[in-house]
Amino acid sequence: MAAARTEFKSGSRGRGPGRFRTIGRALHMPVTGTARGIRRATHAHGAGESGLGKLIELHGVNGAGDVMITVALASTVFFSVPTDEARGRVALYLAITMAPFTLLAPVIGPLLDRVPHGRRAAMATAMAARALLALVLSGAVVTGGIELYPAALGVLVASKAYGVVRSAVVPRLLPPRFSLVKANSRVTLCGLLATGVAAPIGAGLQQIGPRWPLYGAFLIFVVGTVLSFTLPPKVDSARGEDRALLAADERHLHGPHRKPVKRPGLRTVGTAVTHALGANAAIRCLSGFLIFFLAFLLREHPMTGQSAAVSLGMVAVAAGAGNALGTAVGAWLRSRAPEIIIVTVVAFVLGAAVTAAVFFGAVLVAGLAAIAGFAQALAKLSLDALIQRDVPEQVRTSAFARSETLLQVSWVVGGGVGIALPLNGTLGLSVAAAIVATGWLTTARGLIGSARRGGGTRPRVA
Repeated sequence: MAAARTEFKSGSRGRGPGRFRTIGRALHMPVTGTARGIRRATHAHGAGESGLGKLIELHGVNGAGDVMITVALASTVFFSVPTDEARGRVALYLAITMAPFTLLAPVIGPLLDRVPHGRRAAMATAMAARALLALVLSGAVVTGGIELYPAALGVLVASKAYGVVRSAVVPRLLPPRFSLVKANSRVTLCGLLATGVAAPIGAGLQQIGPRWPLYGAFLIFVVGTVLSFTLPPKVDSARGEDRALLAADERHLHGPHRKPVKRPGLRTVGTAVTHALGANAAIRCLSGFLIFFLAFLLREHPMTGQSAAVSLGMVAVAAGAGNALGTAVGAWLRSRAPEIIIVTVVAFVLGAAVTAAVFFGAVLVAGLAAIAGFAQALAKLSLDALIQRDVPEQVRTSAFARSETLLQVSWVVGGGVGIALPLNGTLGLSVAAAIVATGWLTTARGLIGSARRGGGTRPRVA
């Protein structure tokens, strides 16, 4: 009898807890399995050991939080009112938020240059600020209060600050035999994937109530705040860095400045980088133009047989797919002839814009959006490669900050033009083609000449 009781108890202990453990593992498997898969992908090829994997994951969190706020604001400013009123509200949004942002953006880089030893804290602060501003916006989207605009401006400034610091951090986390283009493409691709996953979740939360996407953004940015401090301490190192200069000569171009100057800028980075930046500015201007112009055009004149929301969604998916493809191709091409890559993709998108303007139609509009997304991603990665190749380590952080500022301003200018134009497809896409043609004609010769001369390599500072 004692033996039987012992056997019964041991059997019960084995079956009960074991059954609970089995059920627990089954419930946790989708979450833990997905997390392990993401960790393997982000930490592959030495990215885990160098710390780049953690930055990749942090950027995915950043992209997910930003798209939650975008969904909430788009529903409030754009979709909730008739088209004519929406144009006025979007123009007001750009005037109140983007215009001050273009003035503040050039200040962000120099300010962050002064705190190079606090990059993790700067990224965490940018995340925490957006978490708090998401709560402010959650009240403004319901009441329609004026606080929506300064809060949205704060989100833009914090997002810009994060982007500038991220650009400075990536070179510090490169694994062995990893090019900057490959590293940036991984970071960017993770951000795109996270955006693609979070966007429908944000749209679903929007159906519950206008506050809910912003509550989701709050939680995501809180996680990002914590993750910022998990980056390796070496990202706070600023050994050997200095600022890019405006007054260029050979002595300044190849080393840190010896005399203080009043107006630092980008001219010391070399002609290849400045021409590449001009070409990227044209593509970024096109991107801003297409976002706003097509948003209003397709809302008023949707694709045949489709609603306005579906038409906008198709174009957005095409642009996102093109951007993801460009990022993947950039990782494969790495830093091979970046000048020629930029000239080629800008010419390609110019041809697509001209074709779409002449033979205006739904398929060509979606194709232009995809090609523009592809060109924007690949041209930006090539610009990063040129900055890596031609800009001395001492001023590289400053060059990244200032180039990002110019690209953001170009996007705002393009968006303003898109809002102001009449809703005529042929006219709008002709303007789009003119924007790209201006950028291509003014930079192609300089980029081709730079490719023929070749670029020297510079040793990296660890």
